[in-house]
Amino acid sequence: MNTQKLLDLASELECNVVYNEPLSKHTTFRTGGTCTAMVDISSEESLAKLVRAAHEWNVRYIVVGNGSNLLFDDRGYEGVVFLMGQSVDEIKMMNENTIYAEAGCSLIKLCRFALEHNLTGLEFAYGIPGTVGGAIYMNAGAYDGEIKNVITSANSVRADGTVHTTEANKMALAYRSSCYQKNGEVITSGVFRLEAGAYDDIQDKMVELMGRRRSKQPLEYPSAGSTFKRPEGQFAGKLIEDCGLRGYTVGGAQVSEKHCGFVVNKGGATTEDIMSVIRHVQHIVKEQTGYLLECEVKIIPYKE
Repeated sequence: MNTQKLLDLASELECNVVYNEPLSKHTTFRTGGTCTAMVDISSEESLAKLVRAAHEWNVRYIVVGNGSNLLFDDRGYEGVVFLMGQSVDEIKMMNENTIYAEAGCSLIKLCRFALEHNLTGLEFAYGIPGTVGGAIYMNAGAYDGEIKNVITSANSVRADGTVHTTEANKMALAYRSSCYQKNGEVITSGVFRLEAGAYDDIQDKMVELMGRRRSKQPLEYPSAGSTFKRPEGQFAGKLIEDCGLRGYTVGGAQVSEKHCGFVVNKGGATTEDIMSVIRHVQHIVKEQTGYLLECEVKIIPYKE
Protein backbone atom coordinates (compact mmCIF):
# COMPACT_ATOMS: atom_id res chain seq x y z
CA MET A 1 0.00 0.00 0.00
CA ASN A 2 2.79 2.42 0.93
CA THR A 3 4.65 1.52 -2.23
CA GLN A 4 1.67 2.61 -4.31
CA LYS A 5 1.45 5.85 -2.30
CA LEU A 6 5.09 6.53 -3.17
CA LEU A 7 4.50 5.82 -6.85
CA ASP A 8 1.44 8.08 -6.87
CA LEU A 9 3.59 10.83 -5.36
CA ALA A 10 6.21 10.23 -8.04
CA SER A 11 3.60 10.73 -10.74
CA GLU A 12 2.43 13.94 -9.08
CA LEU A 13 6.05 15.14 -9.15
CA GLU A 14 6.12 14.53 -12.93
CA CYS A 15 8.40 11.51 -12.71
CA ASN A 16 7.69 8.75 -15.21
CA VAL A 17 6.70 5.50 -13.46
CA VAL A 18 7.07 2.07 -15.08
CA TYR A 19 5.92 -1.14 -13.39
CA ASN A 20 7.77 -4.47 -13.60
CA GLU A 21 10.68 -2.94 -15.50
CA PRO A 22 13.40 -5.44 -16.57
CA LEU A 23 16.61 -4.51 -14.75
CA SER A 24 18.64 -6.12 -17.52
CA LYS A 25 17.85 -2.99 -19.55
CA HIS A 26 19.48 -0.78 -16.93
CA THR A 27 22.69 -2.61 -16.01
CA THR A 28 25.83 -3.07 -18.06
CA PHE A 29 25.91 -6.81 -17.21
CA ARG A 30 22.49 -7.08 -18.92
CA THR A 31 21.14 -9.44 -16.26
CA GLY A 32 18.55 -9.31 -13.49
CA GLY A 33 14.81 -9.76 -13.20
CA THR A 34 12.18 -7.03 -12.87
CA CYS A 35 11.70 -4.42 -10.16
CA THR A 36 8.38 -3.60 -8.56
CA ALA A 37 8.52 -0.22 -10.28
CA MET A 38 11.04 2.19 -11.75
CA VAL A 39 10.78 5.95 -11.23
CA ASP A 40 12.59 8.21 -13.69
CA ILE A 41 13.64 11.07 -11.40
CA SER A 42 12.72 14.46 -12.88
CA SER A 43 14.73 16.79 -10.63
CA GLU A 44 16.70 17.12 -7.41
CA GLU A 45 13.56 18.46 -5.74
CA SER A 46 11.45 15.45 -6.75
CA LEU A 47 14.15 13.06 -5.57
CA ALA A 48 14.33 14.81 -2.20
CA LYS A 49 10.59 14.46 -1.66
CA LEU A 50 10.57 10.82 -2.76
CA VAL A 51 13.53 9.83 -0.58
CA ARG A 52 11.92 11.43 2.44
CA ALA A 53 8.59 9.71 1.72
CA ALA A 54 10.27 6.34 1.15
CA HIS A 55 11.89 6.54 4.58
CA GLU A 56 8.73 7.76 6.28
CA TRP A 57 6.59 5.05 4.66
CA ASN A 58 9.25 2.33 4.96
CA VAL A 59 9.42 1.63 1.22
CA ARG A 60 12.53 -0.15 -0.03
CA TYR A 61 14.35 1.70 -2.81
CA ILE A 62 17.65 1.85 -4.64
CA VAL A 63 19.16 4.55 -6.85
CA VAL A 64 20.54 3.58 -10.26
CA GLY A 65 22.44 5.59 -12.85
CA ASN A 66 23.96 3.69 -15.76
CA GLY A 67 24.00 0.48 -13.73
CA SER A 68 27.65 -0.08 -14.55
CA ASN A 69 28.62 -1.51 -11.17
CA LEU A 70 25.45 -3.33 -10.16
CA LEU A 71 24.40 -6.96 -10.24
CA PHE A 72 20.70 -7.59 -9.59
CA ASP A 73 19.20 -10.92 -8.59
CA ASP A 74 17.64 -13.02 -11.36
CA ARG A 75 14.33 -12.68 -9.49
CA GLY A 76 14.65 -8.90 -9.71
CA TYR A 77 14.28 -6.31 -6.97
CA GLU A 78 11.37 -6.15 -4.56
CA GLY A 79 11.17 -2.40 -4.22
CA VAL A 80 11.34 0.85 -6.15
CA VAL A 81 14.24 1.83 -8.38
CA PHE A 82 14.94 5.57 -8.66
CA LEU A 83 16.56 6.11 -12.05
CA MET A 84 18.97 9.05 -12.29
CA GLY A 85 19.00 9.31 -16.06
CA GLN A 86 18.64 11.80 -18.86
CA SER A 87 16.05 13.85 -16.97
CA VAL A 88 18.80 14.86 -14.52
CA ASP A 89 21.88 15.22 -16.73
CA GLU A 90 22.28 19.00 -16.98
CA ILE A 91 25.83 20.22 -17.45
CA LYS A 92 27.12 23.81 -17.48
CA MET A 93 30.13 26.02 -16.86
CA MET A 94 30.24 27.81 -13.51
CA ASN A 95 33.34 29.84 -14.36
CA GLU A 96 36.21 29.53 -16.80
CA ASN A 97 37.58 26.29 -15.33
CA THR A 98 34.72 24.84 -13.25
CA ILE A 99 31.98 22.49 -14.49
CA TYR A 100 28.69 21.68 -12.78
CA ALA A 101 27.09 18.37 -13.77
CA GLU A 102 23.98 16.60 -12.51
CA ALA A 103 24.25 13.01 -11.31
CA GLY A 104 22.60 11.51 -14.40
CA CYS A 105 25.17 13.02 -16.74
CA SER A 106 27.33 10.32 -18.34
CA LEU A 107 31.09 10.51 -17.86
CA ILE A 108 31.56 10.50 -21.62
CA LYS A 109 29.29 13.55 -21.92
CA LEU A 110 31.20 15.27 -19.10
CA CYS A 111 34.57 14.53 -20.73
CA ARG A 112 33.42 15.80 -24.12
CA PHE A 113 32.05 18.96 -22.50
CA ALA A 114 35.43 19.55 -20.87
CA LEU A 115 37.13 19.03 -24.22
CA GLU A 116 34.82 21.55 -25.91
CA HIS A 117 35.88 24.11 -23.30
CA ASN A 118 39.59 23.28 -23.58
CA LEU A 119 39.79 21.91 -20.04
CA THR A 120 42.14 19.12 -19.03
CA GLY A 121 42.06 16.73 -16.09
CA LEU A 122 39.17 14.42 -16.97
CA GLU A 123 40.79 12.48 -19.80
CA PHE A 124 41.21 9.42 -17.57
CA ALA A 125 37.42 9.10 -17.29
CA TYR A 126 36.75 9.00 -21.01
CA GLY A 127 35.31 5.58 -21.71
CA ILE A 128 34.33 4.68 -18.15
CA PRO A 129 30.69 3.54 -18.59
CA GLY A 130 29.18 5.37 -15.65
CA THR A 131 27.45 8.56 -14.62
CA VAL A 132 28.63 11.50 -12.52
CA GLY A 133 26.70 10.21 -9.51
CA GLY A 134 28.18 6.73 -9.75
CA ALA A 135 31.67 8.09 -10.40
CA ILE A 136 31.60 10.18 -7.22
CA TYR A 137 30.06 7.34 -5.22
CA MET A 138 32.84 4.95 -6.29
CA ASN A 139 35.61 7.55 -6.70
CA ALA A 140 36.01 6.20 -10.23
CA GLY A 141 39.51 6.11 -11.60
CA ALA A 142 41.75 4.79 -14.34
CA TYR A 143 45.17 5.41 -15.87
CA ASP A 144 46.59 7.26 -12.83
CA GLY A 145 43.57 9.57 -12.55
CA GLU A 146 40.57 9.55 -10.21
CA ILE A 147 37.57 11.67 -9.35
CA LYS A 148 39.13 12.88 -6.09
CA ASN A 149 41.71 14.81 -8.14
CA VAL A 150 39.13 16.96 -9.93
CA ILE A 151 36.00 17.24 -7.77
CA THR A 152 35.49 20.20 -5.46
CA SER A 153 32.01 19.53 -4.04
CA ALA A 154 28.82 17.52 -4.50
CA ASN A 155 25.17 17.88 -3.59
CA SER A 156 23.28 14.97 -2.05
CA VAL A 157 19.88 14.19 -0.59
CA ARG A 158 19.65 12.88 2.97
CA ALA A 159 17.03 10.49 4.35
CA ASP A 160 14.99 13.40 5.71
CA GLY A 161 14.79 14.98 2.23
CA THR A 162 17.21 17.82 2.88
CA VAL A 163 19.81 18.70 0.25
CA HIS A 164 23.35 18.86 1.56
CA THR A 165 26.58 20.14 -0.01
CA THR A 166 29.80 18.29 0.83
CA GLU A 167 33.25 19.66 0.04
CA ALA A 168 35.73 17.27 -1.52
CA ASN A 169 37.91 17.07 1.59
CA LYS A 170 34.91 15.75 3.56
CA MET A 171 33.98 13.00 1.08
CA ALA A 172 36.53 10.43 2.36
CA LEU A 173 37.48 9.66 -1.23
CA ALA A 174 39.80 6.68 -1.46
CA TYR A 175 40.29 3.70 -3.76
CA ARG A 176 36.77 2.85 -4.99
CA SER A 177 35.15 4.35 -1.91
CA SER A 178 33.55 7.50 -0.55
CA CYS A 179 31.52 8.68 2.43
CA TYR A 180 28.32 8.11 0.43
CA GLN A 181 28.76 4.35 0.64
CA LYS A 182 28.33 4.64 4.41
CA ASN A 183 26.00 7.58 4.96
CA GLY A 184 23.34 6.53 2.43
CA GLU A 185 22.98 9.99 0.93
CA VAL A 186 21.97 10.15 -2.74
CA ILE A 187 24.31 12.21 -4.92
CA THR A 188 22.48 14.66 -7.17
CA SER A 189 25.32 16.71 -8.72
CA GLY A 190 29.03 17.40 -8.67
CA VAL A 191 31.33 20.37 -9.28
CA PHE A 192 34.65 19.77 -11.01
CA ARG A 193 37.63 22.12 -11.22
CA LEU A 194 39.93 21.54 -14.18
CA GLU A 195 42.88 23.28 -15.80
CA ALA A 196 43.16 25.12 -19.09
CA GLY A 197 44.61 22.99 -21.84
CA ALA A 198 44.98 22.72 -25.60
CA TYR A 199 42.05 21.13 -27.45
CA ASP A 200 44.23 18.90 -29.62
CA ASP A 201 46.30 17.66 -26.68
CA ILE A 202 43.19 16.83 -24.66
CA GLN A 203 41.58 15.05 -27.60
CA ASP A 204 44.75 13.11 -28.37
CA LYS A 205 44.92 11.89 -24.74
CA MET A 206 41.26 10.83 -24.80
CA VAL A 207 41.75 8.94 -28.06
CA GLU A 208 44.91 7.30 -26.72
CA LEU A 209 43.26 6.09 -23.53
CA MET A 210 40.18 4.86 -25.38
CA GLY A 211 42.47 2.95 -27.72
CA ARG A 212 44.22 1.35 -24.75
CA ARG A 213 40.86 0.35 -23.29
CA ARG A 214 39.72 -1.24 -26.53
CA SER A 215 42.96 -3.14 -27.00
CA LYS A 216 43.17 -4.50 -23.44
CA GLN A 217 39.59 -4.72 -22.20
CA PRO A 218 36.69 -6.91 -23.45
CA LEU A 219 34.45 -4.00 -24.38
CA GLU A 220 32.65 -6.15 -26.94
CA TYR A 221 30.80 -8.00 -24.16
CA PRO A 222 28.48 -6.80 -21.39
CA SER A 223 30.34 -6.48 -18.09
CA ALA A 224 30.72 -4.18 -15.10
CA GLY A 225 34.32 -3.30 -15.88
CA SER A 226 36.83 -4.58 -13.35
CA THR A 227 34.99 -7.19 -11.31
CA PHE A 228 37.37 -7.21 -8.35
CA LYS A 229 39.14 -4.51 -6.38
CA ARG A 230 42.91 -4.35 -6.65
CA PRO A 231 44.57 -6.10 -3.69
CA GLU A 232 47.31 -4.06 -2.05
CA GLY A 233 50.54 -4.57 -3.94
CA GLN A 234 48.94 -6.84 -6.54
CA PHE A 235 46.67 -6.84 -9.59
CA ALA A 236 43.49 -8.90 -9.52
CA GLY A 237 43.74 -9.81 -13.20
CA LYS A 238 47.27 -11.19 -12.83
CA LEU A 239 46.36 -13.24 -9.76
CA ILE A 240 43.39 -14.73 -11.62
CA GLU A 241 45.48 -15.48 -14.70
CA ASP A 242 48.29 -17.03 -12.64
CA CYS A 243 45.72 -19.36 -11.07
CA GLY A 244 44.82 -20.70 -14.52
CA LEU A 245 41.35 -19.18 -14.56
CA ARG A 246 41.49 -17.35 -17.91
CA GLY A 247 38.34 -18.32 -19.82
CA TYR A 248 36.70 -20.09 -16.87
CA THR A 249 33.02 -20.34 -17.79
CA VAL A 250 29.70 -21.02 -16.12
CA GLY A 251 26.68 -20.82 -18.43
CA GLY A 252 26.98 -17.54 -20.30
CA ALA A 253 29.43 -15.96 -17.85
CA GLN A 254 33.18 -16.10 -18.35
CA VAL A 255 36.46 -14.84 -16.96
CA SER A 256 37.47 -12.75 -19.95
CA GLU A 257 40.10 -14.29 -22.17
CA LYS A 258 41.22 -10.76 -23.03
CA HIS A 259 41.55 -9.41 -19.47
CA CYS A 260 41.21 -11.77 -16.50
CA GLY A 261 40.10 -8.94 -14.22
CA PHE A 262 36.77 -8.84 -16.08
CA VAL A 263 33.88 -11.27 -15.79
CA VAL A 264 31.80 -10.91 -18.96
CA ASN A 265 28.40 -11.93 -20.26
CA LYS A 266 29.27 -13.91 -23.38
CA GLY A 267 25.57 -14.22 -24.19
CA GLY A 268 22.55 -15.32 -22.22
CA ALA A 269 24.30 -15.21 -18.85
CA THR A 270 22.20 -15.04 -15.70
CA THR A 271 23.18 -13.25 -12.54
CA GLU A 272 23.66 -16.66 -10.92
CA ASP A 273 26.09 -17.61 -13.71
CA ILE A 274 28.11 -14.49 -12.99
CA MET A 275 27.99 -15.05 -9.24
CA SER A 276 29.16 -18.65 -9.71
CA VAL A 277 32.18 -17.43 -11.66
CA ILE A 278 32.93 -14.77 -9.04
CA ARG A 279 32.69 -17.24 -6.14
CA HIS A 280 34.89 -19.79 -7.92
CA VAL A 281 37.53 -17.19 -8.74
CA GLN A 282 37.57 -15.95 -5.14
CA HIS A 283 37.89 -19.51 -3.81
CA ILE A 284 40.71 -20.58 -6.14
CA VAL A 285 42.71 -17.35 -5.79
CA LYS A 286 42.45 -17.50 -1.99
CA GLU A 287 43.42 -21.16 -1.96
CA GLN A 288 46.43 -20.73 -4.27
CA THR A 289 47.71 -17.26 -3.33
CA GLY A 290 46.25 -16.32 0.04
CA TYR A 291 44.60 -13.21 -1.42
CA LEU A 292 40.86 -12.77 -0.92
CA LEU A 293 39.59 -10.81 -3.90
CA GLU A 294 36.98 -8.27 -2.88
CA CYS A 295 34.18 -7.79 -5.37
CA GLU A 296 34.03 -4.28 -6.82
CA VAL A 297 30.55 -4.94 -8.19
CA LYS A 298 27.66 -4.20 -5.82
CA ILE A 299 25.40 -7.25 -5.50
CA ILE A 300 21.76 -6.34 -4.89
CA PRO A 301 19.51 -8.97 -3.25
CA TYR A 302 15.91 -9.55 -4.32
CA LYS A 303 14.58 -8.83 -0.83
CA GLU A 304 15.93 -7.13 2.29
